Amino acid sequence: MMPGRINPRQMNQMMKRLGINVKDIENVEKVIIQTNDKEYIFENAEVTIMDAQGQKTYQITGNPIINERKEEMNDEDIKLVIEQTGKSKEEAIKALEESKGDIAEAIMKLSN
Repeated sequence: MMPGRINPRQMNQMMKRLGINVKDIENVEKVIIQTNDKEYIFENAEVTIMDAQGQKTYQITGNPIINERKEEMNDEDIKLVIEQTGKSKEEAIKALEESKGDIAEAIMKLSN
């Protein structure tokens, strides 16, 4: 054994003595992390759970595909903008896209 390197078996034994359990999640197909502006998609990722005194930490290993997220708008949002401004559906959709789904901002843009 090289100085400074710990045998994985010894590491697991030490962690168990400290109350830390590590377990792999088998057969992971996809992990998705969504933020307000991006989506991180991990295909065939390796996921490990570390449980330390009831506090679970998940470790994801893999290469994500990063996508920009578009704001989702529904028909009710579009209808509300149209009703409040008297503008066309196309204008309402464009204003909602420019305001990233913020209805109040879209209405103000179209009301000026």
